[in-house]
Amino acid sequence: MTFALHGIPVSNGIAIGRAVLISRAALEVSHYLIEVGQEEAEAQRLLDAFEQVRLELAQLHKGLPKDAPQEMAAFLDVHGMILADPALAEKPLKLIRTQRLNAAWALTTELNDLLEQFSEIEDTYLKERANDIRQVAERILKALSSQKKENLESKEPPSLRDVGVDSIIVAHDIAPHDMLRFKEHAFTGFVTDLGGKTSHTAIVARSMEIPAVVGVRHASEMIRHGDWLVVDGEHGVVVVAPDEQLLAQYRVLQAKAKAEIEKLQDLKLTPTKTVDDVAIELLANIELPEDATHAVDLGAIGVGLFRSEFLFMDRNQALPDEERQYQEYRQVVDLMHGLPVNIRTIDVGADKALGAGSDLSKTGTSPLGLRAIRWSLTEPEIFLTQLRAILRASAYGQARIMIPMLAHVKEIDETLRLIEKAKQQLLQRGQAFNPNIQVGAMIEIPAAALVLPLFINRFDFLSIGTNDLIQYTLAIDRSDHAVAHLYDPFHPAILNLLYNIINQAKRANIPVAVCGEMAGDPTMTKLLLGLGLTDFSMHFSQLLLVKREILKANVAALKSRIPALLMAIEPQDQAIALENLMA
Repeated sequence: MTFALHGIPVSNGIAIGRAVLISRAALEVSHYLIEVGQEEAEAQRLLDAFEQVRLELAQLHKGLPKDAPQEMAAFLDVHGMILADPALAEKPLKLIRTQRLNAAWALTTELNDLLEQFSEIEDTYLKERANDIRQVAERILKALSSQKKENLESKEPPSLRDVGVDSIIVAHDIAPHDMLRFKEHAFTGFVTDLGGKTSHTAIVARSMEIPAVVGVRHASEMIRHGDWLVVDGEHGVVVVAPDEQLLAQYRVLQAKAKAEIEKLQDLKLTPTKTVDDVAIELLANIELPEDATHAVDLGAIGVGLFRSEFLFMDRNQALPDEERQYQEYRQVVDLMHGLPVNIRTIDVGADKALGAGSDLSKTGTSPLGLRAIRWSLTEPEIFLTQLRAILRASAYGQARIMIPMLAHVKEIDETLRLIEKAKQQLLQRGQAFNPNIQVGAMIEIPAAALVLPLFINRFDFLSIGTNDLIQYTLAIDRSDHAVAHLYDPFHPAILNLLYNIINQAKRANIPVAVCGEMAGDPTMTKLLLGLGLTDFSMHFSQLLLVKREILKANVAALKSRIPALLMAIEPQDQAIALENLMA
């Protein structure tokens, strides 16, 4: 039966393909479809893993010392009983035989279902047995891994490799580090139950340039593995089991969208100027060094934001050392051929976690907690390592340092002190760097916007992170699905903050850019031009779309309409002012 689900569009385009369900408990294991004819062999792998764990538990029980607490034996008995229950293996074996899921994927799919059932139980004792089931499943997964080494460090990663180019990921939620894993594979789109338009997961999705819809409530429960889907990334619609007539209509729309993208290529060599001859600079936001090549190809005149934290989020490796970081930064600098590269220092915390290979304690999950520069200043040796790596790369081009989430004078002064210390360390080593490297600050906390002269006096350039500025000003966690609908870049407070930041910086002759998602949204290009912005930094996939809007804009006319917009507090007044601006 055909039906439609609705969510938040985060990456434009239309994807058509079969659903690949990734359960909440399954993201840490390899996912792939086994070859036809290998179903029984894979089923036997799972049964062998069960037997291996049974023998391990029996050996542990036998090896308990005589004076061991009785609870230890009882603990092992409970795990043995769970393992012996035929129901635990029944569904995974069925998934292997009917849907060709690999053993680890099939087991974690069943584990996820069991854990959800236990979460609804009111009895505290029974509810706690969910942890026992999880621990038994983890033992089985470890046994499977020991049978057949399946890790993401291999030359040909097995994870999700065989699902096909017409596959669409469906998941409850996907963390940014898992999105990076998916960049290696040819998916046509993805759908999640949770998420917002400016969550870091959505940002990475746009970087993959595939259609995506997030915040589709219960999608992972209502969509079955293998269902045909249409994902309309522009309107936020997911069509499940479309009929042939509907598929034909979407394929026509898909072809038109592709033709429109090809037409945009003609703008690559056109100077980026408005109708009234105002020059605009377009820079790129990147997550990985190889993204720099695409940015240059599409006409970016620099990297406005290199999200360096993505180098730290490999879940299977320890944190990158100075040499590895230097090589990564140097690669971007070389690829940009002398154009500026703003390397933002590590911004972990909230929904961006460090790799599991790190021996450091986890950062907090709250957007108001230990993240960005706050975290870096609590780990000065890691921070100094990164600063030295950036400084070394600066010897080969316009590498610049950009500091996120500053608010306090003491944070600014300590950051600048550590930059000087890193320089002294390199001087002692005799390693080259640019002693006059430019240092910039992110303006993404309202407190920073309200004391902007403090930043103007201490930094070489500024960059407005609108994603965080909006969430902190409106007190909205942008990764929280429950309040995602309240995220409003057109809120009068946001517009006035942006106007004041841009114009204060312009009057002080300090370069200022917007590197948040607003800069890459072509529907907001005229608004930002009217507010006085001349430096836009966005994901490279949006460069030509925004450029097309710039080429049609008249800045003088737009600026003349801004005062009325800034004075509009009531929704109806603002709607009229926005309509006049966009006309």
